[in-house]
Amino acid sequence: MSFSFSLGQVSAIGVGYLLLLFAAAYATERRWLPRKITRHPLVYVLSLGVYASAWAVYGSVGLANQYGYGFLSYYLGVAGAFVLAPVLLVPILRITRTYQLSSLADLFAFRFRSRWIGSLVTVLMLMGALPLLALQIQAVADSIYILTNEASPHTLALGFCMVMTSFAILFGARHTSLREKHESLVVAIAFESIIKLVLMLAIGAYILFEVFGGFQGLDIWLTAHSDQLQALQKPLEAGQWRTMLLLFFAAAVAMPHMFHIIFTENQSTDVLFRSSWAVPLYLLLLSLPVPLILWAGMAEGTPLKAEYTVLGVGAGGAENWIGILAFIAGLSAASGTIILVTLALAAMTLNHLVLPVYQPGAKFDIYNWLLWFRRLLIGLIILAAYLFYRTLGVKHDLASLGLTSFIGILQFLPGILAVLYWPTANRIGLVAGLCAGIGIWIFGQVVPLLYNLEQVTLPATNLVFHSGGDGWYDVALASIIINIVVFIFTSLFLQPSDEEKAGASSCSVDALSRPHRLQLAARTCEDFISFLAIPLGKMTAEREVRNALRDLELTPTDGRPYALRRLRDRIQANLSGLMGPAIAQEIVDQHLPYQANANSHNSEDIHFVETRLENYRYQLTGLAKELDSLRRYHRQTLQYLPIGVCSLGNDFEILMWNNAMAELTGIPMKDVVGSRFDSLPEPWKGLLGEFVSSQTPHLFQKLQQNNSKPRWFSLHKAHIEEPLSHMGGSVILLEDHTETQELEEELVHSERLASIGRLAAGVAHEIGNPITGISSLVQNLKYETDNPEVIAETAEQILQLTKRVTRIVHSLVSFAHAGQHANQAAQEPLVIGHAVDEAINLISLSSKGKDIEFSNLCPNDLYVIGDVQKLIQVFVNLLGNARDASDAGDSVTITATIQDNTVRVSVTDRGCGIPEEQLEHIFEPFFTTKDPGEGTGLGLALVYSIIEEHYGHIQISSPADRMQGRGTEVTITLPLYHAEAKSESAWKY
Repeated sequence: MSFSFSLGQVSAIGVGYLLLLFAAAYATERRWLPRKITRHPLVYVLSLGVYASAWAVYGSVGLANQYGYGFLSYYLGVAGAFVLAPVLLVPILRITRTYQLSSLADLFAFRFRSRWIGSLVTVLMLMGALPLLALQIQAVADSIYILTNEASPHTLALGFCMVMTSFAILFGARHTSLREKHESLVVAIAFESIIKLVLMLAIGAYILFEVFGGFQGLDIWLTAHSDQLQALQKPLEAGQWRTMLLLFFAAAVAMPHMFHIIFTENQSTDVLFRSSWAVPLYLLLLSLPVPLILWAGMAEGTPLKAEYTVLGVGAGGAENWIGILAFIAGLSAASGTIILVTLALAAMTLNHLVLPVYQPGAKFDIYNWLLWFRRLLIGLIILAAYLFYRTLGVKHDLASLGLTSFIGILQFLPGILAVLYWPTANRIGLVAGLCAGIGIWIFGQVVPLLYNLEQVTLPATNLVFHSGGDGWYDVALASIIINIVVFIFTSLFLQPSDEEKAGASSCSVDALSRPHRLQLAARTCEDFISFLAIPLGKMTAEREVRNALRDLELTPTDGRPYALRRLRDRIQANLSGLMGPAIAQEIVDQHLPYQANANSHNSEDIHFVETRLENYRYQLTGLAKELDSLRRYHRQTLQYLPIGVCSLGNDFEILMWNNAMAELTGIPMKDVVGSRFDSLPEPWKGLLGEFVSSQTPHLFQKLQQNNSKPRWFSLHKAHIEEPLSHMGGSVILLEDHTETQELEEELVHSERLASIGRLAAGVAHEIGNPITGISSLVQNLKYETDNPEVIAETAEQILQLTKRVTRIVHSLVSFAHAGQHANQAAQEPLVIGHAVDEAINLISLSSKGKDIEFSNLCPNDLYVIGDVQKLIQVFVNLLGNARDASDAGDSVTITATIQDNTVRVSVTDRGCGIPEEQLEHIFEPFFTTKDPGEGTGLGLALVYSIIEEHYGHIQISSPADRMQGRGTEVTITLPLYHAEAKSESAWKY
């Protein structure tokens, strides 16, 4: 069969297509294409079409010729993986996104906490991917040779490899931002998938309507060649069909390019759920032309191999362009696969084979060093694929190469499932199972492929593997079974290490990572930079810290322990994406360590746990979902509680700061949660700090802030001990009593005014007497002008009477205005007897109870600490009650004694007493034992409040005289002001 194309024409078409592909990527990179297009979910879904490599264009036809409709397993296997996205792909995406894992080797190294696991997986992945790369090279080289019949396939393959090396570097290793997502590459691969699908459908349409003349013509041909239709319908054996589905199912997640495009380049979880139906639809459309191509080759008698039949369709007429379309489709599929596979393998090789052996020193520009080494690895991997292709000598069909690669990749499937669903699996079991499975694969599939052997016998067994035909089935079945058996039994007999358990906890879909709240040696961002500068260099360290701060939306001045722990984790994740998880963990553990004595407060990091729960809650089901709903309800209850709540860890790190606490203090929750308690601003640092360090569980405190109006707070605390979760600490409640306190003082003032009203008549009488005396004395002066001594004596009497009036007025004014907020008096030392005297003077002003005798027996050298006017108010109320309860001629006695650093003051009357059933209500507001209109019921309630404010205590005993059943004794205790501490500032009347 001859084609009218020259090598130059075909090469120009191929290079032109690759340049068009690069133009799409470049336009995306330069933002010439709108972001709403380049980031559309459809673009990502189409990029997943990279799975359909050159096999989809060529190998599927050969597979259909050999196994009939069994060729559909190539499409159904990967479709099944996307249908199971919620239980397979989404959990892996969660792990890779959280810990910045960019390859299967990263995932295994992170889960099993072993650098050597990553290195082994990388080596085995290189071995498994080489046949797939060789398939792409052979498909393109053979298609060019068929179309041009110029040069040898080996020479064409070498030229193709050189071109692909250049384009792979341009697509994935052109910039130093090796860690960032390759949005331009995703767009280019999506464009390639569209081209591939459109061309395959165009070829299918041409065959249907031009070669067969439509559906009716196709039906006629199939009726005339019923043997061809029956051959296509010949099913695979049940075991072979299931095994082939399993091969392609594993390839969807284990192939390096598929892992990269599904997880590393993923933008969101939602697109995976869309892919669960979109990818199968895409693959269904791509598979439609395959039977038509096979039948067209049979109808036209194309002499080409079945896998290259598409190149010969229409070659006998003027439609040679069909071969070119098929070549472009094959080139599109092969180029996308080679670019992504080499990029993924280069990153794996760099992170797990090169860096563990040699790491660039701090004097190097690490980013440039990594970039150039990755470029070198891209070229070496493509060279290795070419050498593998040359070793084969073009002796095998594409289906054999593809199945060889997929069987090798299948060996990683047990490890992937163990990462998600088997927490007790260990690294030794994984290595043993992988080595056993890969060993059988090499011996039964790769060796016969390389040396063209018809069969091989496994040493020390009677197990025979045949090459060609259905030999792949025996190798696939034996290798995966032995792999699984060895993996399971080895893991069952060996216990995982603590590190492996931690890795399993981080990766298991049924468990959340529960890190501990440890203290870092680094206390500031500058510390992070200086510590990381040792292995990375100062410029690299600054860049990594800056990137981590930007990712977390933190500021460089944020020194909260929680923020620093998050910064450390983020730096490790970023370094993991740059250098692999093993190297990243080694750098962070060595240069950003936790404090040596941090185990003293080794409690779980509740912030991290809650963050993970919030991100994970949409995936919870059943009881776990109900428990999370209950957690969220209790969390919201505390958050919106109208009382301030502050939760502290054992190391005094603030774990919770609810909305009421933020409103009371004026400190937002985001600024304080995760910080140490001693970092609070004043006056809260002093107020809360003193309360936390004290032994008292309750405190009533007045707070003056920034010369503003004073505020009163009630503080309560309780210790939390939860040994199972290691979340001990304490909780502080903060209540604002400012309005209540102000209301109480208003009531005190109102009671004072009411008392003044009751004293008005007595005041008029008391002031009238001295005024009458003054008037009489003044009238007598005009008759006593001849006697100076008498005049002097009279003037002195007038002065004394005037002072008495002044004293009465002063007492009333002071009593009336005491308790006003604007003139709030500070507590000071005072003589308790003088306060009692003042109260007696005020009570004596009343016209009521003139015949009651008040006996003040308090010592004149007994000092207490208090507010003078408030304590006078206390005694006025107590003496007034005693007077009202006494009969004419009774006496009221006031005594004071010292008892245990307190002053005990007793007011005792001989009145009617208080019924026992009323004693428990005596301090309640508006409760009174007096007749209606005789009392407000506020007096004793205010007395109780004032005494409590003075850190005192009040007690009422009735009857005071048990023998006669009469009298009431009211006893109050107040803090003693010691004699050696007395000063001239002590209040005296």
